[in-house]
Amino acid sequence: MLIAKPGLDGHDRGAKVVARALRDAGMEVIYTGLRQTPEMIVSAALQEDVDAIGLSVLSGAHMHYFGEVRRLLKEQGADDILLFGGGIIPDEDVPHLKAMGVAAVFGPGTSTQDIVEFLRQATPQRWAAQG
Repeated sequence: MLIAKPGLDGHDRGAKVVARALRDAGMEVIYTGLRQTPEMIVSAALQEDVDAIGLSVLSGAHMHYFGEVRRLLKEQGADDILLFGGGIIPDEDVPHLKAMGVAAVFGPGTSTQDIVEFLRQATPQRWAAQG
């Protein structure tokens, strides 16, 4: 799993909490740190051969960042990488994000266990391999 903070938003506590929860659940997690561009995120995802990318967006630019990451994944022939995210995202934008290929959007207060369970169900091939 790759967890990323796109853009100039400098608040990464939520991304770090999610990354730790996924790691504690037995997932291999790469956290890219702050101020990542969509190109940097997709490049890291391809280099690390991840099953999923999680974006944490608090800046209000979620439509742009999710759209760019999805577009770049498609250009690279990697649109099978699951894209999910969270942050401060208005409810009315969630259907648009899902229509562009974002598998799930987790808002403030979401249980980390809910995120873990979602990823276990959404990436079953990884969990089957771990037996």
